[in-house]
Amino acid sequence: MSEQRIVIRVRDVMKTDFVSIDGIATVADALKKMKNCKTSVLLVNKRNDDDEYGLINSGDIARHVLAKDRAPQRVNVYEVMTKPVISVHPDMDIRYCSRLFATYNLMRAPVLDNKTVIGMVSPNALVLDGLYKIFQ
Repeated sequence: MSEQRIVIRVRDVMKTDFVSIDGIATVADALKKMKNCKTSVLLVNKRNDDDEYGLINSGDIARHVLAKDRAPQRVNVYEVMTKPVISVHPDMDIRYCSRLFATYNLMRAPVLDNKTVIGMVSPNALVLDGLYKIFQ
């Protein structure tokens, strides 16, 4: 007797309420946005169709601004962000997505569909929203 495997997709666990910012904005602007939106990660918008998305998180700011005693009002997001970022497809099985996160030590990944970000996924979402569904 074969057991049918349950497949949960990234689209089933991704968060669609992500926040974005332009790379030219200052780190002070990013901090205000993070605080107001209660998030520690911002998606950095593409400048044009040939550009790639970026991410800035509180760890980037701590390492590149706070630890180096730089003024957040004088540092632009593009100077400290991570770019390009590894993205995932909404139809990817969460098991493979989790492997990708483990292999590259990722904390967040944008979910792209037709070159447009439709959500963000994290290890917490993969485990608490995804793996949990399998055992319900």
